[in-house]
Parts: sequence; structure tokens; C-alpha cells
Amino acid sequence: MTIKFLTPSSPLWNRVASYAEACSWSAGKVLARDMRSGAFTDWERVLAALDGDRVCGYCTVTKTDCIPDVPYTPYIGFVFVDESCRGQRLSQRMIEAAMQYLQSVGFDRVYLTSDHENLYEKYGFTVIDRKTAFWGAEEKIYTRKI
Repeated sequence: MTIKFLTPSSPLWNRVASYAEACSWSAGKVLARDMRSGAFTDWERVLAALDGDRVCGYCTVTKTDCIPDVPYTPYIGFVFVDESCRGQRLSQRMIEAAMQYLQSVGFDRVYLTSDHENLYEKYGFTVIDRKTAFWGAEEKIYTRKI
């Protein structure tokens, strides 16, 4: 399993956008839209977990996430692993790769949002805030030093 960092000029960009759009998680359609609309700039990236040529999962590193008007940046977001690839610690590997990348571009802290209970704590994240996402649901904002 390899993890690739993608920009809009990457050969896999459109394939990962199509995968995200068709995956079982409804947020994948939002990611695909963002990828196709040019929303990723500067140091922002999409990470793709690949088994050979097969896309097994993805996540993003971005300046913002689904909660407007907060002072936090950067974010790891859109963490998704294909159902057939779960149980192999792919989420953990993608999160670790994302943190290494963010550290390499000058960040010493990372954030993520989620409504899941006891998922990101096992990766060393702690809840620092709760805010309403753009769709109206309350989300937890997590952080971790990198």
C-alpha cells in the first residue's frame, strides 16, 4: 500500500475525484466537487492510498474545513477508507503521512473535525472546541501537535 500526495496537475487527480464521487460516503461528492472546481491551492493536497493502481482511500490537507470563521489551520479532512480495505490501519497511515507533510511545510499543529466518538483520540487528537458545520450539525474540532 502506498500513499501519494496529489495536486491538480497529478495524473491521478481525476481518477481519485471520480472514486470519491462514487464512494459510499456522501461527503465524497463534496470532495470531488472541490477537486474539480480548483479549490486546492498552495500547499493543500489530496492524499490517496493505493494498492497498486486501485484507490483504497483518501484524505486531504487544507487551510479550512467545514466550520466557518474559526482561527484554526491546517486541517486533515475527508478521511475515508474503502470498506474492502478497512482493518489495515489505512486511516492511521494517511493521517501520519499528512502530519509529516504538514510539518515539512512549516506547521507544528494540525486540526480536524468530526462527529465520531473515540475515533481520533486513539491517534493522539484531543477535542478543543465544538461548532456548527455549514450543514447545521455540531462537530467536534480536534487538534494534535506534530
